Amino acid sequence: MAAAGAAPLVPALVTGAAHAATTEAGAADFPLVVNGVATAVLVAEADDPAVARAAGDLCADVERVSGVRPRLVRDGAELPGLAVVVGTLGASPVVDRLVAEGRLDVSRVAGRWEASVTQVVERPVEGVERALVIAGSDRRGTVYGIYDLSERIGVSPWYWWADVPVERRDTVTVRAATVKRHEPSVRYRGIFINDEQNLTTWSHRTQETDKNIGPETYRRVFELILRLKANYLWPAMHPYSDFFNKHRENPRLADSYGVVVGSSHPEALLRNGVHEWDPWAAGHPNADGTLPVYDYTVNPDTISDYWRARARENAAYESSWTIGMRGLHDSALETKHATTIEEKVAVMNDIVAAQRQILVEEVGDRATSQIFIPYKEVLDLYNAGVRVPDDVTLVWPDDNHGNLRQLPTAQERARSGGNGLYYHISYWGRPKSYLWLDTTQVAKIWQELRRAYEHRVDRVWIFNVGDLKSQENGLSFCMDMAWDVDRWDADSVEDFVDEWAGRQFGRWHGREIAEIRTEYYRLAAELRPEFVARGQFSLTAHGDEMGRRMAAYQALLDRTQALGATLPAAYQDAFFELVEYPVHGAFRMNLKFYWAERNALAVAQGRGAGVNTYAKLANAAHAKEVELTTRYNSQVAGGKWSGIVNPYPSQIPKAPGRPSVVTVPAADTAGLGVAAEGNANGAERPLRFSSYTRDVRFVDLFNTGFATVGWRATVSAPWVRLSADAGTFTDQTRVRVEIDWDSVPEGVQEATVAFTGAGGEVSVPVKVVNDGERGRRRARGYVEANGYVCVDAAHYDGRRAGGGAEWQRVRGLGRRAGAMLASPSTADPFTRQLAERAPQLWYRVRFVTAGTFPVTVFRLPSLDERGARRVAVALDGQEPVTLAGQAIATGNRGDAWARNVEEGVEKLVAAVTVDAPGEHVLRVFMVDPAIAVDQIVVDTGGLQASYLAPPESYHPVFNRHAAQVRWLPDGE
Repeated sequence: MAAAGAAPLVPALVTGAAHAATTEAGAADFPLVVNGVATAVLVAEADDPAVARAAGDLCADVERVSGVRPRLVRDGAELPGLAVVVGTLGASPVVDRLVAEGRLDVSRVAGRWEASVTQVVERPVEGVERALVIAGSDRRGTVYGIYDLSERIGVSPWYWWADVPVERRDTVTVRAATVKRHEPSVRYRGIFINDEQNLTTWSHRTQETDKNIGPETYRRVFELILRLKANYLWPAMHPYSDFFNKHRENPRLADSYGVVVGSSHPEALLRNGVHEWDPWAAGHPNADGTLPVYDYTVNPDTISDYWRARARENAAYESSWTIGMRGLHDSALETKHATTIEEKVAVMNDIVAAQRQILVEEVGDRATSQIFIPYKEVLDLYNAGVRVPDDVTLVWPDDNHGNLRQLPTAQERARSGGNGLYYHISYWGRPKSYLWLDTTQVAKIWQELRRAYEHRVDRVWIFNVGDLKSQENGLSFCMDMAWDVDRWDADSVEDFVDEWAGRQFGRWHGREIAEIRTEYYRLAAELRPEFVARGQFSLTAHGDEMGRRMAAYQALLDRTQALGATLPAAYQDAFFELVEYPVHGAFRMNLKFYWAERNALAVAQGRGAGVNTYAKLANAAHAKEVELTTRYNSQVAGGKWSGIVNPYPSQIPKAPGRPSVVTVPAADTAGLGVAAEGNANGAERPLRFSSYTRDVRFVDLFNTGFATVGWRATVSAPWVRLSADAGTFTDQTRVRVEIDWDSVPEGVQEATVAFTGAGGEVSVPVKVVNDGERGRRRARGYVEANGYVCVDAAHYDGRRAGGGAEWQRVRGLGRRAGAMLASPSTADPFTRQLAERAPQLWYRVRFVTAGTFPVTVFRLPSLDERGARRVAVALDGQEPVTLAGQAIATGNRGDAWARNVEEGVEKLVAAVTVDAPGEHVLRVFMVDPAIAVDQIVVDTGGLQASYLAPPESYHPVFNRHAAQVRWLPDGE
C-alpha cells in the first residue's frame, strides 16, 4: 500500500498461506485517486448483482479515504485512460479475454471456490492504458477481491460496526503487485445472531422503528460478513426479534449480497418455530378441531407441509438447509409415541428421509448445502444410530463454552458432505451465560479450531456471536482462521491481536493494544466477568488473592486509559468500543464483588467503620459500571449505539448485578483488630518467608468501632521490616512485612511483630527459612517454599517428543504465561510404556520435605465424548500415574463439567512420593492428544486454599525475582 500521508493499516490480507503476492520489477504503483481525480470502476452488465453492489461499496470506500467518489461504469460506457476492472470469470467479457490472451494469471484461481486475483494489466481494453483488474473464480471470490482492496487502502471491515475511522489522504495508490487470494480453508464461514435482545433493542430504536431487526439491519450485517471474508448467516431467532422470513426482502437481499442463509439446530428447513409454528398450527387444525403439536410422532403430515412451504418459498435462493429436528425454541425433541432411544432414532431417521424428499421435490439441484447438527440430545441419538445421508454435512457442536464435544471418526471424515462445527464465543444457558463481553482467549479459539481442522472439519464453521457487538476481536479471529487456518500457529497466535489492532488503530499502536487485550483475556480466563459470584477468590491467601487480581485489573485499566488519552479524537469512539469498555466494564464488575467480599469479611471480623466503608465502595463500583454502559449507549458515536450494550437485559440471562452488602450503625467506640495474611482473623497461621521467593506479607489492622484508633508496632528481630510502625486509622490500615535478607541469619528463624492500640495488643508470629545466596545460586530448577511447589507448565526445564507427537507451548493460552498442548490432536493415545514412548515435559524441583504429597495438574477443559481426556505424572523414575479428566459435557449445573467450564480449568489430583529431600524431576506425560496443561502444584503441607494456583515457585530462570505485590487501596 502506498499513499500520501501515513498509512494507518497493515495490508495483512496479502500474507499467509492462502494469499500470494508478486511485484514486477520497476512496476509503478497504481493510482486510485490523484489530483482530485478518481479512477473509474468497470463492472460488466452480465456479472452477478452481488459483484456490482460490492463495486459500489469500493467507490464509497475510495470516497471515504479521499473525498472523491469514482464513477461506477457498466458495459458500453466511455472509459478513461485508467480503470479498475472488476469481473467474475465467465461473466465478464473483459476478464475472460485477458485470460484467453494469457495476460491475466488465474492459476490456482480458475475453478476454485471463492478465489480471486488482483493484477495490473497494461492496455486491457481500447481506450484504457492501464487497469487494476480484480477477477474472481465466482461471485464471492470477486467480492472478496473488492473488499481486500478496500482494506488495503485503509477501510476497516469494522468502519461502521465499530466506528473505526478512515484516514483521509489526497492521493491514494496501491502497489502494482499481483495478489492472489487462494481458496479458503473452510467453505462456509458464518455467524449466528443469537440471544439478540440488545441487538433487537438497538435495531428498533435506530434502524427501523416498525421492525425488530429487519432489512436495514441485515443490510449492515451482510456487508460486515463479506468484509470479514465470510459468506454464511444463521439469522436472529428469538421471540423478541422478527423472524427472518417475515420480511420477504430479507432473503432477496441476502441473495443480492451473495450471503448464504441457513438456520440453527432447532429451525429445520429455514422454519422459525418460535414465531411460525403457532400460526401454521392454527391454520391447519386437526380433523377434530384441535391444534396440532410440534411432535413428528403425532402430526407428521402437518409438520411436513409446514417445512415444504418454506422450501418452496425460498427455493430460488442460495440457502443452507438444516435437516433433523428439535423442539420449538431450542427445546428438546418431543416424541410422545417414541420413548426409548431406539424408537427416537427411528423417528429421526424418518424425519431426515421426509425432509430430503421435500428438498428434492421443491428445491432440486440448488439444495447443495444440507447440514445435520447433533446438538445436545440429538448427539445422543446420532451416536445411537441416526443415519445421516453421505452428502449431508455433519456440523459438530461445542459444549457451548468453547470445547468441542466430539470430532469425526475416519469413516465420518470420508463422507462426501464433509464435516463442520458450531462454536460459541457468546452463550445463553447452563451452567452460566456469557453474553456481555468478548472474553474467550483467541489462543483457546485457535486450539479448538485447529483441532477441528486437523480432523477435516472444514465444510462449515458457524460462530454464535450473540448480539454481534462486543465480539469484534474474537469474531475477526474466527474468520481469519476460517479463511486461512495456517495463518496462525502456537507460537504466533497471540500476534493476531497485534496485527488486528494495527489494522484498526495504526501499526504504531498495535503492540500496546495487543498487550492490553492479552492481559484482559488472561484475567477473563481466570474467571469471566459474567461468572463473578460471592465466595470465589480468597481475601487472605497468597497475598490477598482477590486483591492481587484487582491490582492487575487496575494496572490494566490505567494502561488502557493512558493509551486512549494519546489517540486522536477521531479514534476515541472506536477505542472505547473495542478496547476501553471491555477492560473498564470487566474491572467494575469484579471490583464491586471485591468490595462486597471485603464487606462480608469485615462483618465476620466484627469490624465497625470498615463494614460501612466497603458497602459504600461496592455500591459506588456498581453505579460507575452502570454509568460506563450509559456512556456507550448514549454518548459514543453521537448516540449511534442506543441499547446495543446492556449487561442486564430483561428477557435473557443477566451478568451479575449489584451484590448485597450490609451496614452497621455507627457508635463512638474504638478497638484494635488484627488479621495476619493467611488468617480470616487473628494470627494463628504465622507469616512465612523464604529466601527463594523473598516474600512480602501483610497484616491488616482494623477498627472494631468507629472512633479513631492510634497504633504502634514493634518487632522482636531487627531483620523484620515493616512498611509503617505507627499511625492512626478509622476503618483499617494494611502493614507490609518483609525480611532484610542481608542481615537475617541463615537457617530457620522465628520472630514476632507486636501491634498495640485502643488498649489491646496482638502478637503476629514470623517464620523465616533462609538458605542464603549460596542456596539460591545452587538452585537448578524450582524450589519448594512455604509448604508447596507451583510450576507454570510453559516454564519447563526439558521436553521430549515421541510417537509423532509433542508438547508445544501455546502463547496467550490459560491463566499464566501460556499452556502446554499435546499435539497434534490426531495423534494416537499413549496407553503403555509412557516413560519410554510418550511425549513428556520435565521440571527440576528441589524438595526440602520428604513424604507422599498430593500433586494437582491444572488442565484446560477439552472434551472427547467418544474417547478420554488423560494425562500422566511421575516423580523421577517412579511409575507414571494416569489422571482422567472430564470427557463429556453433561449440560448440568453443579457437576464436574459445569465446574470446569465456569473456572476454565480442571484440577486433576494424584500423589507423588518424595523419598528424600533434595533434587528431583517432576514429569508430565501425554496420554491423550489435545490436552493442555496450565500449572502443576505439589502441596507439601503448607498450601492455603484458594481459587487460583498459588504464585509460581522460585526458579533461577523463570522466576528469579519475587513479584512485587501491589494491593488495591481501600478507596478510589
